[in-house]
Amino acid sequence: MDVVGVEREVAGSAGGARAVPAGEWEREPHPSDSLRTFGAFVQALREHAGLSRAELAALVQYSKHTVESVELGRRMPDEAFVERAEDALGDTGALRKAARHLTRGEAGLAAWFRRWARLEREAVSLCTYECRLVPGLLQSEGYARALFENRIPLLTDEQLEAQVEARMGRQRMLYERPTVPFHFIVEEAVLRRRLGGGEVRREQLDYVLEHTSPRNVTLQIMPLEAEYHSCMDGPVRLLETPEGRRLAYSEGQESGRLIGDSKEVRVLQQRYDTLRSQALHPKDSRALLERLRGEA
Repeated sequence: MDVVGVEREVAGSAGGARAVPAGEWEREPHPSDSLRTFGAFVQALREHAGLSRAELAALVQYSKHTVESVELGRRMPDEAFVERAEDALGDTGALRKAARHLTRGEAGLAAWFRRWARLEREAVSLCTYECRLVPGLLQSEGYARALFENRIPLLTDEQLEAQVEARMGRQRMLYERPTVPFHFIVEEAVLRRRLGGGEVRREQLDYVLEHTSPRNVTLQIMPLEAEYHSCMDGPVRLLETPEGRRLAYSEGQESGRLIGDSKEVRVLQQRYDTLRSQALHPKDSRALLERLRGEA
């Protein structure tokens, strides 16, 4: 990791690029700015009133942990918390007004993925390797819906629709940014999986064929019979920012990590570059896709 205290520019925040302390790159989840602002306001009012977190917790009838989570921007306060905190901290109406502007972040996106999603929108190149599922930017609505319907614990109907909407909304990048190169490497086994049933799979194969046809989108398939494989450690995403910085993202069960350490990113880039030489050529990949579609 670079020397602590060095500031790095993150593209894609609400006001364009913003400076982020070096240690912040890999901290997840990333709370929304409104939650952090509200939390800081609660903390300032509490300290002005001369109360400890435990004392405020007793007044608002919530645990000390809840008060701490709200102050640190990790938790969305409910209406009861806002009203009781308002009463306990001077009843000025300030907290009620501030609470109207609270947001959880980007609807439908996991907390640990939001920062990467913002970076994606400003990146000058994007590379993705997937061995588990079709990459989100190439998923049909039916496929995405099948994924979220299989989520454990089960999602509510509202949560499921928000997830699908967010997934499909991200895909506009492929067409809204025609000069940005998007490169995908996907395991053949992923494309053979019948997630959601035969009709969903046929629709998904058609969708991949359509959405990898633009000149700025490249797909390579890693064949089942491949004898060499440089990315056996799992999926990876790589991007380059407008400032020329290279970043990576790694995701697992209920977690994700934005990787800013230059040495670690360099290793992942080397693995990805090697995998490109091991995967099928884009033309051969497309031919395989068409064969799979014919067999579906």
